[in-house]
Amino acid sequence: MLPIDVAAHSSRWRRRHPAEKALLGLGLTVSAVCLPPWPGAVLVAGATLAVLLGPAGVPPRQLWRAFRIPLGFCVTGAVPLLFAVGGPAGLVSLAPEGPADAGRLLLRTSAASLGVLLFAFTTPLSDVLPRLVRAGVPAPVVDVALVMYRISFLLLDAVHQVRQAQAARLGHTSRAAVWRSLAGLGATAFVRAFDRAQRLQTGLAGRGYDGTLRVLVPGAAPSRPFLCGVAALLAGIVLATLLLERYAL
Repeated sequence: MLPIDVAAHSSRWRRRHPAEKALLGLGLTVSAVCLPPWPGAVLVAGATLAVLLGPAGVPPRQLWRAFRIPLGFCVTGAVPLLFAVGGPAGLVSLAPEGPADAGRLLLRTSAASLGVLLFAFTTPLSDVLPRLVRAGVPAPVVDVALVMYRISFLLLDAVHQVRQAQAARLGHTSRAAVWRSLAGLGATAFVRAFDRAQRLQTGLAGRGYDGTLRVLVPGAAPSRPFLCGVAALLAGIVLATLLLERYAL
C-alpha cells in the first residue's frame, strides 16, 4: 500500500463518517480558492496544518512527503507568471505584476492542496467508494473503481518485486542496463495487468458475480458536534479574512 493509504487506514478519524471529513476538506479547499490569497489562503493553510498535525494526528514527515509532490506542481504553475512573452521589453521579460500574481497563485493552490490531503490522510478510498452508490453514482461505475483500486496495489507490488529482481541481477549498473530493465519492467507490468484481470474475472464468475460487488461498509453516523466544529472553523476563517482585509485597507 502507498504511505498515504496506510496513514488513512490508521488515522484517528478512520471511524468517522466520510461525509464529515469531506465537508471539512472540501470546505477548506473551496475557501482557499474563493477567499483572497492574502490573508485568506494563509489562514486556510494554517488551519489545515493545525488540524492535520493536531486532531487528525498525521506525522509531519508523512505529510511533507505527500505534500511535496503537489507543491512541485504548484510552483511549476506559478513560475510562468513571472515572465511576459513579447512586447517592447523583448521576446521574454519579467512581467511587471509577475511576482505578485505568482505568489497569489502559489498561496491558493498550496492551501487548496492541503485541504485535499486532509481528506486523503483521514479517509481510505475503500470507505468512500461503496457509499457513492447511495449518493446516486451508478453501481457499475463504483464497481469498476473498486476493482481498479484493488488492481493498482497488486500491480505496484508486482513492479516492486520485478525491480528488486532486476537490481539483484545487476540490471541497474549502467545507463544501458537501466533502459533495458525499464523496458522489461514495462512489458512485465503490461502482461501481469492482463493476467490479474483475467484471474479476477474468473474468480468473480466462480462466486456468482451478477454485476454488483457487495461489500461490508463500517457503520458510522455523522456527529453533530464535529459538524458544528467544522462550520465554526470555516466561518471563523471567513470572518478573520474579512476583518484583516478591512484593517489592512
